[in-house]
Amino acid sequence: MDFEIIGEIDDIEVIAVANSIDDVARLRKQFGAGRCRKLKGVASVRLEGGEICVAEIHWYEAHGVGKRKMKIKQVLNK
Repeated sequence: MDFEIIGEIDDIEVIAVANSIDDVARLRKQFGAGRCRKLKGVASVRLEGGEICVAEIHWYEAHGVGKRKMKIKQVLNK
């Protein structure tokens, strides 16, 4: 599902760090060495069809790499 984040991501929370991430080896191979973290937060998003809603977003982040592989985990309201 393609989407665009509108505004800020709120209520950011760390889900997992480094070796507690299931696919940390793949992430390090893909993005290089860095402190990998899996995070979640809540943001307003614009979906493919133009609909705007609030959703829980999950993504990976590493020092010097930034946010990667963002996905909508759950739509909170429509």
